[in-house]
Amino acid sequence: MTLAQRAPSRTVGNRDSVGYRVFTVVNTGLLILVCLAMLYPFITVLAQSFSSSGAIKAGQVSFWPVDFNVDTYTAVIGNGMFWRNYGNTVLYTVVGTAIAMALTTSYAYVLSKHHLRGRRLLIGIAVFTMFFNGGLVPNYVLISSLGMKNTMWAIVLPGAISVFNLLVMKSFFENLPHELEEAAQIDGLGWFGIFTRIVLPLSKAVIATMILFYSVAFWNDWFSAFLYLDKNELFPVTLFLRNLIAGASTTASESAAVGSTAADLNANIQSVTMILTVIPILCVYPFVQRYFVSGVMLGSVKG
Repeated sequence: MTLAQRAPSRTVGNRDSVGYRVFTVVNTGLLILVCLAMLYPFITVLAQSFSSSGAIKAGQVSFWPVDFNVDTYTAVIGNGMFWRNYGNTVLYTVVGTAIAMALTTSYAYVLSKHHLRGRRLLIGIAVFTMFFNGGLVPNYVLISSLGMKNTMWAIVLPGAISVFNLLVMKSFFENLPHELEEAAQIDGLGWFGIFTRIVLPLSKAVIATMILFYSVAFWNDWFSAFLYLDKNELFPVTLFLRNLIAGASTTASESAAVGSTAADLNANIQSVTMILTVIPILCVYPFVQRYFVSGVMLGSVKG
């Protein structure tokens, strides 16, 4: 029997060895502990959202709700403005992510072409914005002067391109086989046709990852709305919940100052708002999770 024929059986033997089994058991146990440690805060918050205010104040809530309570959920969900702001958040997230993906993918594909004149300058302009920006006041003046205040565009346009996502996608496009593009050019496709019919279908992993990054950023953003929106009907749900928490905290402080038990009435409102905010992302993540790791790795490691 040749050495090449013995190699596969030796590899299988290593996997059946005692050391490999011990490593597998220990590694699995450690990963389970890490997962439990990461799930513990979420489970605690979920339990607090269904617990009474007194139990939360007393520190009695850990894994299971104490004195089961859904009054806060009923109050928040029963508010008509909550659902209107929730719809605004969905709209801002969908439109913002679509614009961001269109700009990021096209810009990254251009930067991936080494024969492009001025490529280094374009990369430098993008990287420069990672370290320097105009500041809060100039940005506010700019948005106001452009007439975007109290509009959806004040939320979706300033964050349309993330330079980190741009560089990841650029690196991914650079690793695609150049032979595919050359074959497409021979068949008569132009650059736009190559980009839409060849490159994008081969980039599902990194595109799904970038969609997740952008959608989470737009979904969680409340500060832009806090700066540029003055009308309640335009608020995203994150700003609505932020104002709800601020109002509850103010009420609790005033009640505590006079010794009233009303300070405990809204003790679980923070937990409720966190759960209501994170649920949509948890529903979306399982559908893109299989692309997540491969997309980040393929786009961040240059071959």
